[in-house]
Amino acid sequence: MQFPTTRMRRLRKNSNIRDIVRETELDKKDLIYPIFFKQDLEGSQKEEIPSLPGEFRYSLESGIEFAKKLEDAGLKSIIVFGVPLEDDKDEIASPDYADSGIVQKAIRELKKQTDLVVISDVCLCQYTSHGHCGLIKENDDYDSGIEILNDESLEYIAKVALSHARAGADIVAPSDMMDGRVGAIRKTLDENGFYNVEIMSYSAKYASAFYEPFRQAACSSPHKGDRKSYQMDPGNAIEAIRECELDVIEGCDFLMVKPALPYLDVVRMVRDEFMLPLVAYNVSGEYAMIMAAIEKGFLTERAITESLLSIKRAGADLIITNFAPYVLFNELI
Repeated sequence: MQFPTTRMRRLRKNSNIRDIVRETELDKKDLIYPIFFKQDLEGSQKEEIPSLPGEFRYSLESGIEFAKKLEDAGLKSIIVFGVPLEDDKDEIASPDYADSGIVQKAIRELKKQTDLVVISDVCLCQYTSHGHCGLIKENDDYDSGIEILNDESLEYIAKVALSHARAGADIVAPSDMMDGRVGAIRKTLDENGFYNVEIMSYSAKYASAFYEPFRQAACSSPHKGDRKSYQMDPGNAIEAIRECELDVIEGCDFLMVKPALPYLDVVRMVRDEFMLPLVAYNVSGEYAMIMAAIEKGFLTERAITESLLSIKRAGADLIITNFAPYVLFNELI
């Protein structure tokens, strides 16, 4: 059939019709909010993050109160990042797996005071004196003159995940991109009785320019070199399937593609290939770019929901996004 018998606009004539035929929906439960807890903030303190308009680093008290407000507005899950004292950082990221660490404290309080699903980011970069996601040594075979030691780092990454599980995390999310880290974490968790703590692996994490606002927020930029020897090349998509397959074999419970918007093709490829829940990380640069355009008047807030909807349409089940408060409090869903 063709025009005039077939008229596609019949299904667009008013909002009620458009609503009942919409193929993809964005729901509050789809959103995961990344929150920053900073070690040296106290009481009700919070500090603005210049690279992320409208976002803050929180003290334990102020962050928990904000999490409660988000939960009241319909948020179901949150992912926790920590910002330790600069003087406490060392070569092996020891503040990262300390029971008294800011992330461990935040997890305990979130589990005590909310019903949110608590996810913890598992990585070493914010806690190492050199800013890399693993242990390092000098090696001229690498472009930067630094080799990030894969196997030696796994022990410490697993220690971080275990400390988060002991604090009460529902899900641990390794973001380091070391080979074998999912298996190392699963083995360590199981040996310590945490069989039911899930692993949300940053499976296909690209060496992206869109992370810069986050690195400023978390004070986690590498002091020398870059992360291209362990994060993925932006030109590769088939490699993402191999990364995800290995994580599935090692025992992950969720897969993730990061960033989201520049990699929607990869989100779709992973969705078509695997049956696990799929997360897409709508990263800081994506947030900052759209927020800057809204502040300048170049875009309206409709760009927020449209961009998030595109991530869902590509195949993501869950979206980690700094837009969560904006969407929830302004009832953009």
